[in-house]
Amino acid sequence: MSRIVRTESNAILAKVVEHHGFIYTQGVVATDLAGDIATQTKNILDQIDALLELHGTDNTRLLQALIWLKSIDDRAAMNAVWSAWLPEGGAPARACVEAKLADPRYLVEIMVTACR
Repeated sequence: MSRIVRTESNAILAKVVEHHGFIYTQGVVATDLAGDIATQTKNILDQIDALLELHGTDNTRLLQALIWLKSIDDRAAMNAVWSAWLPEGGAPARACVEAKLADPRYLVEIMVTACR
């Protein structure tokens, strides 16, 4: 049977699930909710970097990203931070939608799938 590694799991989710060399993150939100969309996006991407590193990979191995924005009007500002973070030629398949997020202070939530 294949091994499944769950990082910091609780009753409802794990921060990361790894299976067969694929890394699936939770929906990551900012830890500092006072910031604007650029600040929250940067904070989230820093957290994603740490989660990927913990599982032996990085943003050069991204396969897919799901992004939820409180307001689709923030898409351009979020994309500026997102694009600067991505390696050249390394953009994953991606969806970006407006959604009602769990806390009204969340401006963005990002979930990625990567491989080793």
